[in-house]
Parts: sequence; C-alpha cells; structure tokens
Amino acid sequence: MDKVEDLSTPELIARFLERTYQDNDVPKQILVPEMPDGLKLIEEWLCKERGRKVSIAVPQRGEKKVLLGTVTENAKQAFTRHRLKRSTDFAARARQLNELQEAIGMREAPLRIECFDISNSGPSEAVGSMVVFEDGLPKKSDYRRFAIKWGQGQDDFANMGEVIRRRFARYLEGATVEDGKSRRFAYPPNLVVIDGGKGQLNRAVEVMEELGIEDVMTVSLAKRMEEVFVPGRAEPIQIPRTSEALYLLQQIRDEAHRFALDYHRLKRGKSMTQSALDGIPGVGEVRRKKLLKHFGSVKRIREASFDDIVAAPGMTTAVAEAVWRSLHPEATELPGQVREVG
Repeated sequence: MDKVEDLSTPELIARFLERTYQDNDVPKQILVPEMPDGLKLIEEWLCKERGRKVSIAVPQRGEKKVLLGTVTENAKQAFTRHRLKRSTDFAARARQLNELQEAIGMREAPLRIECFDISNSGPSEAVGSMVVFEDGLPKKSDYRRFAIKWGQGQDDFANMGEVIRRRFARYLEGATVEDGKSRRFAYPPNLVVIDGGKGQLNRAVEVMEELGIEDVMTVSLAKRMEEVFVPGRAEPIQIPRTSEALYLLQQIRDEAHRFALDYHRLKRGKSMTQSALDGIPGVGEVRRKKLLKHFGSVKRIREASFDDIVAAPGMTTAVAEAVWRSLHPEATELPGQVREVG
C-alpha cells in the first residue's frame, strides 16, 4: 500500500530544499510557507553552494505572498495528479516486488527494502548511507547517514560491518520515543541489499548473526557484472538484464550510492573549509567567519588579490599577508612586491 511519510511541514520543507538545490543553482532568496527545520544550517549550506548570501523568507504581504499562494495551489494540483498516477502504478510495483521475491528465493515479497553503501577516500572521511524503499518507492524520511567511527578508512568490509551493526543495534533497542511514536529504526526490513560483492555481504551477514538478527534476507549487488550474491551460495544469481527485479535492485543501489556520495562531499567540503583557514596566525573563529561571509568561500578568498584581502572587514595588512601566503604556499613574493637590493 502507499504510505504517507510522517513529516511535519518544516521537516518536509527542509528535505525539499536539500533535494532541490543539490544539483541546481541557488537563488539569492527562497520563499517558503513555513521556516524549515534546521534553518541556520540550511542557510549556511545554501550560502556555501551559491558563494554568497542566501535568505529564506516567509512572505507576509504583497506580490511575494500572492506568488507563494499561486505556487502552493499549483503544487497541490500537481500532487493530486501524482497520487492518481501512483495508484495506477501500484499493480506494476506489485509485479516488480513479486518478481524480485521469486528471483532471490524469498518467502514473501520484500515490502521494505534497505540498501547500504560506503563512500570514502581516506581514514578520516569514510561515510555510509542507508536508503529505504517501501512498496517499491523511496521513503526518504527513513534515509540515514553514518559517519564511520574508529578511522577504518578504506576498509570497506569493516566499514560496512560498522554501519550494519549500528543500524540493527538500534532495532534491537526496540524502544519508543517520548511521544509514543515508534522509532524508525525499531522494526526490521524484509530485505537488506549491500552495495558490493561477496566480501561486503559476508561481513554484513556476520554482524547480523552476532546480533541475533533472523528472518531478514540479505543480498549484495556487485557493480561490475550486476551479479546478485546470496549467503550460502557460491555462485551469484544471474537475473536477466531486462528483468524488472534487477531494475529495482539497481535503482535502490544507485540511490544508496548517490546518498552516500552526497554526504561524503558535504563532509569533505566542511573539512576543506576548516583546514584551509585553520592555523593561520591572526585568524581566529571570528575573523574566519568574517572572511567567509565577505568572500563567500575559501575558493574565492584564494582567487582574491592581496589588496582585496587587506580591504576585507576586520583585516590588517599583517594578517592579510598571512592569509595570502597560507593560501598560496608556492608563491615567494606578494603580488607586486619588489625585493629590496643592497
């Protein structure tokens, strides 16, 4: 059956902004019916993406309020059309799930599927993702991101094991939050899909067995030949390339990979911003924030002239020189600097 995600309007707006502006140009002002959850964090991220200030506003009067009302009404009509289309697609999704059930030998159709992926480029930047499909459709409110602990770096097997352990440890807690709503981790999937080969699959299965997790089918999808590995079976299952079951697995795997990669890029971007300006003599937290606010990004500071940096709010000539030299380590002289002779 189709389910409506349990999101408040501010949560929904926050998700919408994140999804919309991941791959699209960010405008200088965004009008919303209500302020999103995590407003400060979202504005900082949007400013970083745009390279200059971005404001989020709820219009109270005038043309902007009329515009927002028109957009809201259009969205309601589009959503109604979308729900009608989804209802006609239900039979197709049911066939897809039944085909997957038969292909990998499940007792029942996998109504809830969770897929896990790892993205890393070094010991301090490993991240993991969990995406969820229910009834063949993404359930983005249940997506989760994991910052990998213990600095395991590019050991994908160990990293996958940690993510699986953290996810199912939460399930075993089996608790409820104070308002009585079930935690989204507090019930198991029918099917777990691992992005990877036999090594990643074996580690995930080992962890689940250690935790006593039963009745959860686990498979992995290897990228190279799109082979499906199943525990206890030496050879992979070859699902026909034209199969709807394989298409669903690929769709889930690709979504998990995208989600992990987005988080990895976000973490790398933050760490690069911090490391590029950290440790420069005279540049503390306040001055660092002023520089980023003035120029928009570390990239723009690096591209700025020495005179532009000197002219930035709160800068002195000595500190500007320290900033410029730190961002241009290959340079031996300041721009326009003439060595004194004699």
